[in-house]
Amino acid sequence: MKRFAAAFLSVLFLAVPALAGATVAQAEEGARLRVDLAELNPRVITGSTTTLTVSGTVTNTGDRKVTRPQVRLQVGERQTTSRGINDVLSGAVIKDAPLTEFTSVADVLEPGQSAPLNITVNLTGSKAGLFGRPGVYPLLVNVNGTPEFGGPARLGAVSMLMPVLAGPGKTAGHSSAGAPSMTLLWPMTSSVPQVYTAPYGQPLVLRDDRLADEIGPDGRLNALVTAATTAVRSDPNLAKSMCFALDPDLLATVNSMTLGYQVHTDGGNVQGKGVETAKTWLASLKSLLVGRCVVALPFADADLNTVARIRPGDSILVAQAAAAAATIQQVAGVTPQTGVLWPDGTLNETVLTALTQAGVRTVLTDAGKLAPAAAGGGVTVQGSTVRAQPTDSLISAAMNGVPSVPDSVTVPATTERAISSQNGLGALAFRAGLGQPAGQDRPDHLLVAPPRRWDAPAAELTAYLQQVGDFLNAGVVTASSLPSLLAADPAASGAVGDSGQDPNANIDPAVVSTLSVLDDQATGLASSMRLDPTKRVKPEDVVAPVRLAELRGASAGWRGLPSDAATTNAQAEIAAISSRVSVSQPQQTIALASGNSPLPVYVVNDLPVAINARFTLNNNTGLRSDSAKDWYFPAGGGKNYFLPVEALRAGRFSVDVSLRTPSDTPLGSSARFELTSTEYGAITIIATVAAGVALLLLASRRIYRRVKDARAGRDVVD
Repeated sequence: MKRFAAAFLSVLFLAVPALAGATVAQAEEGARLRVDLAELNPRVITGSTTTLTVSGTVTNTGDRKVTRPQVRLQVGERQTTSRGINDVLSGAVIKDAPLTEFTSVADVLEPGQSAPLNITVNLTGSKAGLFGRPGVYPLLVNVNGTPEFGGPARLGAVSMLMPVLAGPGKTAGHSSAGAPSMTLLWPMTSSVPQVYTAPYGQPLVLRDDRLADEIGPDGRLNALVTAATTAVRSDPNLAKSMCFALDPDLLATVNSMTLGYQVHTDGGNVQGKGVETAKTWLASLKSLLVGRCVVALPFADADLNTVARIRPGDSILVAQAAAAAATIQQVAGVTPQTGVLWPDGTLNETVLTALTQAGVRTVLTDAGKLAPAAAGGGVTVQGSTVRAQPTDSLISAAMNGVPSVPDSVTVPATTERAISSQNGLGALAFRAGLGQPAGQDRPDHLLVAPPRRWDAPAAELTAYLQQVGDFLNAGVVTASSLPSLLAADPAASGAVGDSGQDPNANIDPAVVSTLSVLDDQATGLASSMRLDPTKRVKPEDVVAPVRLAELRGASAGWRGLPSDAATTNAQAEIAAISSRVSVSQPQQTIALASGNSPLPVYVVNDLPVAINARFTLNNNTGLRSDSAKDWYFPAGGGKNYFLPVEALRAGRFSVDVSLRTPSDTPLGSSARFELTSTEYGAITIIATVAAGVALLLLASRRIYRRVKDARAGRDVVD
């Protein structure tokens, strides 16, 4: 046993929570066994609970076989402090006691091999005493084994929170007196923005068809809508407490998909598969939102601090990101809470000022970022009129889980999918005061904020909402709507700080730099455009897709992903505008009849606005033109323009002709002109005349000397 204890304590592991979704315990030599839980029943222990069941699989993820893998359940002491809860969530080793004996999983697990895990424990007799009092307890699924060339050790574990309303066989002693009120946010935003291009007047093109999968029958976004629909229709108390947080970019994109869309591929754009899926999901969402509380996320869930850095000193982009009400009203048919925004991260002073100017009066934010910490009532941010309403940090941390590795450049790191709901329930019960010592301070209100891209399985979402409803009905918490919460005056005033924010959570600075350049190009394009009297389209409307693409590039969903993935949309939008004004490639060689014959250039402007631009000649050794002149190109058509040029030499040569705006933004692609010239230009003629004159002078001088010498009677020597 001493040897076993020494081996046990020498293994440094991380017990990552998972339920139907996988958690990995890591040792110094790397992970050996992965525990995937498929069932935990019940989710909350009450006086009527008689058994506890855990099932799932154990998989050998290492490169050595593991002999005699065994599993048992262990339970820790009731947690009475936030620090203790955080220790459980982080997978720290805690003091616990066996709830079951070790049972065999398999004789041997070869690398990559899996075996079922099934444990049912009878919670009667002495075992009931391990959950003897109401509170929140750590529950550990512990898997031991012996890896090849090693000794017995803990090779896999899943740690989670188990709320206990009453010990098995006991009457619930919990009272609703003094229970905090609760509001539950239910966020809906896509994993990452999917738009590739959406040029003015052109079909929507997505970077791939992953959004169709997300809103499809087995998709994450569909699961969020389905679980919420079932919950609010069956539990009015829960419905009162819920407020749906919507990303206007997601709604606008899905709405555009219903009209038909394309998907970008290396071989060209193809038709998207999700038209009917988009119609079905959008109809289900609209039905769910009728009469419900709705709050807006920034457009594309943009990181507003990043947005402010794209165009320093100008608040227009931040205001555009916050102006979500019109889109939500238009697409979903509901009006979000006026002046309320749920941004990601900690907002700086510049952003708060811009939001104030944009009409935002309340931001929902992490309580850990507020100083002084608010007990649910919110604070007025010093130096502004914005109210910061805190979400509960501990509950959010419990539901966030542990990041997993992204599987491609267009898929962000997500949280472990399953156990986040169980830990969220445990943290909610703890923050509500379940099992805490008498006299300990607890908040008056809990604003619960799940992960913005919560990826829990559909069954977990349903189980979570059902159990939150049970908490409400049991008086653990009481239901309160978001409007009721915000109707109360802020409790205090204070600063918003980063609270040690992880710099790795910030968006790649390369993204900001690229988006700033693209923003300048868009500004240059807009300044060169003119309203065409036949089209009546504003230049601002033509470049508007670029501005939205910049917000998508600043989305919090891109954190941790390569910068080129975040900026693709904005780059494609710029290209989509500039490519519609182009010089056509001539089909034959052009003969210049004289040294100053104009060069015929056919320019097509497919934009719905007129544009000013300049011709640029490259590879033009034999030709010269005035490139500083601005030309006016009307909207919607093509026309021949005669570019004054001067041939500098005779013969056959080529020149590349392209267009640029006066601010030097390139338009379209260059066209190569093959030219022949039979006439000399002025410079050539002048040079020839000068050479002739010089030759004449030299010849005259020689003749003069001959005549002079002859008259003098001298011999003339050549």
